[in-house]
Amino acid sequence: MIDHATVEKIKNTADIVEVVSDYVHLIRRGANFMGLCPFHNERTPSFSVNKQRNFCYCFSCKKGGSPVHFIMEKEGLSYHEALLHLAKKYGIEVVEKELTDEERARQSEREAMFVANEWAMRKMEKDLTDTEEGRDIGLQYLTQRGVTDEAMKAFHLGYAIDRGNELTEAARRAGFNLDVLKSLGLVGTSQQGREYDRFRGRVIFPILNTAGKVIAFGGRDLKGGLAKYINSPESNLYKKSNELYGIFQAKSSIVNEDKCFLVEGYMDVIGMWQSGMKNVVASSGTALTDGQIAMIHRFTDNITLIYDGDKAGIKAALRGIDMLLSHRLNVKVLLLPDNDDPDSFARKHTSTEFKEYVAAHETDIIRFKAKVMLDEVRNDPHNRIEAINSVVSSIAHIPDPVSRDVYVQECSLILGIPEATIAQSVATARRSITEAQRRERTRRDFPTQAADQTISGSSSEKATGDDPTAQTPLSGGNNANQVKQTVKQAPSETTVKKAARPEANPLYPLERNVLRYCVRYAFLKFYTYETEVISPETGLPEKELRSLDVLTYVNDELSEEKMSFSVDIFAQIFSMLIEMRPAFDEYLASRMESVEEELESARKEAYARIRQSSMSMEEISREEKKLESELSSRRESAVREYTKEYPGRILGSDENAEVRRIALELVLEKHHLSNIYLKAGNMELEEDRLDVLLVRAIDEWKNEIINQSINELFRQFREISGKGNTEEEQRLQAELTSRMEMRTRLAKCIGERILFNGRRK
Repeated sequence: MIDHATVEKIKNTADIVEVVSDYVHLIRRGANFMGLCPFHNERTPSFSVNKQRNFCYCFSCKKGGSPVHFIMEKEGLSYHEALLHLAKKYGIEVVEKELTDEERARQSEREAMFVANEWAMRKMEKDLTDTEEGRDIGLQYLTQRGVTDEAMKAFHLGYAIDRGNELTEAARRAGFNLDVLKSLGLVGTSQQGREYDRFRGRVIFPILNTAGKVIAFGGRDLKGGLAKYINSPESNLYKKSNELYGIFQAKSSIVNEDKCFLVEGYMDVIGMWQSGMKNVVASSGTALTDGQIAMIHRFTDNITLIYDGDKAGIKAALRGIDMLLSHRLNVKVLLLPDNDDPDSFARKHTSTEFKEYVAAHETDIIRFKAKVMLDEVRNDPHNRIEAINSVVSSIAHIPDPVSRDVYVQECSLILGIPEATIAQSVATARRSITEAQRRERTRRDFPTQAADQTISGSSSEKATGDDPTAQTPLSGGNNANQVKQTVKQAPSETTVKKAARPEANPLYPLERNVLRYCVRYAFLKFYTYETEVISPETGLPEKELRSLDVLTYVNDELSEEKMSFSVDIFAQIFSMLIEMRPAFDEYLASRMESVEEELESARKEAYARIRQSSMSMEEISREEKKLESELSSRRESAVREYTKEYPGRILGSDENAEVRRIALELVLEKHHLSNIYLKAGNMELEEDRLDVLLVRAIDEWKNEIINQSINELFRQFREISGKGNTEEEQRLQAELTSRMEMRTRLAKCIGERILFNGRRK
C-alpha cells in the first residue's frame, strides 16, 4: 500500500503519475519481471516489466507502457479516466483546477444524474424479483427467454411497475429532483401537466458506460404496445452514437480474446454472454457510428458482425462497411442459419459449438460484399457496374496500401475484372476519399501540411525565395555555412511531395533516427564546451563553460537550417518534448531534493565511521576525497537516470495511442554501435557517443534533403533538355553542379564527426 504521508502530499494528476510510477518502481526493485501477458492468451511468458524505466511491454502482442498506460489498456479507460481510477483506488483527492460557478453547477448536475440513474436501476432490479407484478410479468418473460439469474445480475435487468407514476412518487419520497429524472427520460409530463413513468410495464435493460456507470435505459414492452422498445433520450450522460450495449461486461473478454462480436439487440448480447461468448456488444438496432467503432477499437482491431441469414440480415451486414474499414479494423461477417438470431442460436449450442461455427463460417467483409452483390446483379449489366463500383469504394476506404492491393487481386478473380482496371479505379476513389478527409480536417481547424510544392525552375529568385541570405553559393567559403545555405534551399516537408504513407517517405528513417535520440535523451547534457563571454562585473572577456542537451542542440540545428519534421506524428512528438521542459525541470528539482537528502545521510554515516576509526590525518584526507568522489558520482548517476526516464515515461502515458506506440518503440528499441566504438573489446554506451552519433544523424537527414533537391533539378533538366531553352539549361546545370559540390562538402562534415562550440568543425 502507498503510505499515508505520500497520499497526503498528492494534490494533482501529475502527482498521481509520479507516485504510482515510484510505487511500481519500488515493488520491482532488484530485477526485471517476466510473466504471461494480460492482454492476450499465451502459454510462454512474454510480458516484461522494466524496473528502471517503469515500463511494461509484451514482446508478442506489442502492448505496454507506463503504470497509467497499463490501467488504460487493461480497463479500457482514457488517460484522464485512468488517473481518476487510480486516485479513487488509493484514496487520493484530485484537484485538477478551480472550477467556475458555471462549471461547478454542470458538474453537480452531472453527478446528480448519475446518482438518479443508479437509484432507478437498483429500484427496478428489486421490483423485478421482490414484487408480485415484477415476478409474474417481467421475471416470467426473462425466464421464458432462457435468461439465467447470473445474467440478470450481471446486466442488472429490472422491471418498471405498470402504475402511472409509481417510480415518480418513489423518487419524490427519496428526495430526488424530478427535473433531473425528466432530463434523463425516466419521468415524462402529460399534456395535462401530470408526471408519469416513461418505462412503466416494461422489462428494463440498463446501459452502462465503460466505467460501469448507468447512463441510460432500454425498455421492452410486454403488452403489445405500439413501441416494442423505447430508450432513454440523449442527455449530458448519454450520447447514443458513442455507446454500445454490453461494453462494460464485455471489455475484459474483448481484450483477452482480441476480438469483438457485434450484434443488434439486447437479448442477442445476453444470449451469447450466457453461452460463454462474453466478448459481445450491441449497437441497439442503430446504424454503426464513428464513435461506436472508435470505442471497439480501444480494445481490439478485430471485429465480427453477426446477423440473421435472411435478406434483412444480409442488408444489415452491408451497412457501415466503409466506416469500419476506414478505422483500420479487421472486419468479418457471420450469417446465422435461417430463422436464427444470435440469441436463439446461442441457446441451441454450447460455447464450443458456437466458436466452431464462427471459425467455419465467418467471411472477410470485402469478399462477402463482392460475392453477395455479384449474385444479386449477375445478369444486369447496369446494376453490375454499380455493384462493382460499390466494392471498389469499400476497398478504397482501407488505409493500408498492402491490404488494398491484396483485396484488388482477390476481387479481380471474384468479379472477373482485370486487376489493373480495379487497381486504377481504387486509386482514383482513394484520392477522392483522402481529399475529402483533408477538407474535413481543414474545416475542423486541424493543422495541415502546406500544399505540395516543387522547386520552380523558372528563375533563381524563385528557387531561393525572398530570403536574400538563401542565394546558392557557387564556390569558396566555409563548408558548414554553404551546406546550411543548401539545406535552406532544399525541399523540406513543405517542398518535397509527400508520400502516400509516412514509411514510404525517404526522409522517414532519417527523421525517426533523430527523434529516437530526442525521446531517449531529450534533456541529457551531452556536450560541454568553452566559450568567451563579457563579464558583467569587469566588462572584460572571460572563459565560460557551457553544456548542451540533446533537445536544445536538435532544436537549434533545425531552426538554423529552417528544417522541420515532414512526418506529422514525429513533428507532434518533437513539439511535445519542447513543451515538456518546464515540467521536467520541476520534476528533476523535486527528485534531486530527495537524492541530496540521501547523500547527506550517507555522508554523515561515513564521517561517523571515520571518527570512530584510528586513521591518520593523511588517511582521513584520502577517505574524505574518496567519499566525496563517490557521492558526486552517485549524484551524477541519479541526474542521468531521472533525465533519461522522464520523456519516455510521459510520452508512453499520453492519451494519443500513436504517440504512445512510437515513444515505446523508440525507448525500447535496441541500437548497436559501429565497431569503431569498441574500446578494448567492450562496447561503449550509446549515450557516451552522442556528440558523434547525434550530429551524424542530423547531417544524414540534411544530406537526403539535398539529394531530393538534386533529383528534382535533374527532373527539370530532363524536361527542358533539347527544347532550345539554352539559358535555362545552363542555369540548371550551374545549380546542379553547386548542389553536388555541397553534397560532397556535407559528406566531409559527416566524416569528420566533430563538435566545436556546439557546432560541427
